[in-house]
Amino acid sequence: MQVCLLSHTPDPEKAVARAIRLCYSPRSISELDSSLAGKDLSILLRKVISLGHHSVLEHASFTFGIEGGSRVMTHQLVRHRLASYSQQSQRYVEFKDALEVVVPESISRDRDLERRYLEHCGDAFSLYRDMCAGGIPAEDARYLFPAAAQTKIIVTMNARELRHFFRIRCCERAQWEIRSIAERMVSLARDAAVSLFSDSGPSCVGGPCPEGDMTCGKINEVRARYKAMNLEDMG
Repeated sequence: MQVCLLSHTPDPEKAVARAIRLCYSPRSISELDSSLAGKDLSILLRKVISLGHHSVLEHASFTFGIEGGSRVMTHQLVRHRLASYSQQSQRYVEFKDALEVVVPESISRDRDLERRYLEHCGDAFSLYRDMCAGGIPAEDARYLFPAAAQTKIIVTMNARELRHFFRIRCCERAQWEIRSIAERMVSLARDAAVSLFSDSGPSCVGGPCPEGDMTCGKINEVRARYKAMNLEDMG
């Protein structure tokens, strides 16, 4: 599975800081940039984020490309509604050579079950090809595809929504595949704009676990892992 940061708002930290300064400054917009530089910029961003003034984060957006994830994963991903999505179509793309599928680790550990799993997916694809060859439209033949089918999707979220996404999907109780996606995305987001995402991660990183009796019980381990990421970001 591949996750990459395709693009983002130019100088996203400065874009957010400009919006912050505007809220509290009598100066014109064109005059604000002179006060947006260096260490002071990072301090400003982290302070405002800590105070909960998060609407300014919406001025910075980030676009990710995800390849090799399953339809199971994207069904969860698109539930985050404050985002834009473009996904490879199973209606307009005819799959002629093979159907790539995601094999969960729990299945791959059992060779017999993995073999039967792949055979089942292969049989579905074989029938799909026969249907297409027999004149069945791809938009109908695709009903055979398992949720394990790999897909490609481009996702755009603003920084505020990304932070919300990370709080939910980086959690140990999130489904393993989307959690893996979220962990890669948070790493890429930190590389692009560390001051906007230095405290990002599951909810328990910056507060108590919200899961109650369903907690994973790994809060110290999770906090230590994200603290180590922060130290790496600070270099």
